[in-house]
Amino acid sequence: MSVTDRLTLTDAEWKERLGPEAYAVLRKEGTERAWTSPLYEEHRKGTFVCAGCGTPLFTSEMKFDSGTGWPSFFTSLPAVFETKTDRKFFMTRTEYHCAKCGGHHGHLFDDGPAPTGQRWCNNGVALRFVPDGDAG
Repeated sequence: MSVTDRLTLTDAEWKERLGPEAYAVLRKEGTERAWTSPLYEEHRKGTFVCAGCGTPLFTSEMKFDSGTGWPSFFTSLPAVFETKTDRKFFMTRTEYHCAKCGGHHGHLFDDGPAPTGQRWCNNGVALRFVPDGDAG
């Protein structure tokens, strides 16, 4: 994704576009409470897109039950995220953000299932689910 493809809005525009919980996560790097997202139990075929900009991020085939209380995926679609090191809370983690809008989604861990061994632990409020056959 090139820099010219990026979605940039003012803070006021983000607040207007997103609800308070999505704003806190996507724009302020917050975390929703575990077990609160309806997307944790989403099992239909479809695509998980960024709640900030609509970019497709994960397919339903990439999702697995991590037992953590957040929607989790063993991989993502190519080139949709940028990562950075997060040293908050006295630990070092890999944080990932949407490459198009910069929205914070979650953290990447190395305790996921085969074939990648990865767990993309995503805040549900940062996602929107588009079922197959739905134009979105």
